[in-house]
Amino acid sequence: MTTVATVEEGTDSPYALSHLDALESEAVHIFREVAGEFEKPVILFSGGKDSIVMLHLALKAFAPAPVPFALLHVDTGHNFPEVLDYRDRTVARHGLRLHVASVQDYIDRGVLKERPDGTRNPLQTVPLTDTIREQGFDAVFGGGRRDEEKARAKERVFSLRDEFSQWDPRRQRPELWNLYNGRHAPGEHVRVFPLSNWTELDVWQYIAREDIELPQIYYAHEREVFKRGGMWLTAGEWGGPKDGETVEKRLVRYRTVGDMSCTGAVDSEADTIEKVITEIAASRLTERGATRADDKLSEAAMEDRKREGYF
Repeated sequence: MTTVATVEEGTDSPYALSHLDALESEAVHIFREVAGEFEKPVILFSGGKDSIVMLHLALKAFAPAPVPFALLHVDTGHNFPEVLDYRDRTVARHGLRLHVASVQDYIDRGVLKERPDGTRNPLQTVPLTDTIREQGFDAVFGGGRRDEEKARAKERVFSLRDEFSQWDPRRQRPELWNLYNGRHAPGEHVRVFPLSNWTELDVWQYIAREDIELPQIYYAHEREVFKRGGMWLTAGEWGGPKDGETVEKRLVRYRTVGDMSCTGAVDSEADTIEKVITEIAASRLTERGATRADDKLSEAAMEDRKREGYF
């Protein structure tokens, strides 16, 4: 008679996966699934924490072989210098291929126009979709998580986009039992989100466990900032500060990074990863809800951009 051992949740069995191990295993499976289903995937990589974790998982998924995908960054021209420096060092360290789609180039050619508010985040859509089409990418990895924002909470792991890169929630496919359907017609592509089921706290706990290096702006530091719309913004060529907006030096850190014109810092003394984790565990606002002005343009700002081809 054969005895089958069972493992109960919460036991100390070496066969039971921890919460982070389960998330890691799911993400690695997604990367390998895409490698098997698609011809030319690409990873969106900005040097932000979610894309850094995503790249770390891709490196794990295919080790000791190199990552079989190129990287793509849509550069608004208003990115934080510390983050761009990190991006370039990471690409060089791992011998990766990087495509850069420049918003500034589109503005210089007259294809796009500067917005009155100075933010360029909404201008990323055209360079992104043009690059996807021109390079023939049929799967595009993004670091979006469902806990970030209500429009992203609707996403499947495999998100089908039409020939215009637009998202239609009615065309989302069921993903029962972690079965992912990558079928798409010529001209269409699939956006893939390996971190869908992660939370901000999961990301930081994983960064701590894996000892992953991040740009220093994620930790508390002194910075000259000014207040606009309830957020601390960094002064820059994008159009800040305006008359009546006073620049002051404060101890801050960034929970998320993006276009300098719409990404705010938060007051913080969390200068170590342990302190950051403690701070996030006590927070009741997601990082986008607390520090991204572009998500506050309207109630459906993110969903509107997603329908146009943005992430």
